[in-house]
Amino acid sequence: MTAEHLIELLEERPFKPLRLHLADGRVREIKHPEMALVSESLVAIGIPGEDESKPAVRMTFCSVPNIVEVEPFDIAKPGGNGAKHPKKRRGR
Repeated sequence: MTAEHLIELLEERPFKPLRLHLADGRVREIKHPEMALVSESLVAIGIPGEDESKPAVRMTFCSVPNIVEVEPFDIAKPGGNGAKHPKKRRGR
């Protein structure tokens, strides 16, 4: 992963949230493009609060060369009443 490639992914529209997999097994998520600041060697990622509002409530940093995989992901949309659906039973 290069800083230039990460910037290209952050500039894509419509933006898809990104999950960064690091060499040590940790995972970082970028849910909004404005919550990431990329330098040649580091990416600073803002962590939003529970309500996903801005500004970030804290920051995390990771080394760009340690990013081994980037994958887009969908953010679960709020909805429903929060009740769990019963498991489907298998026929006998």
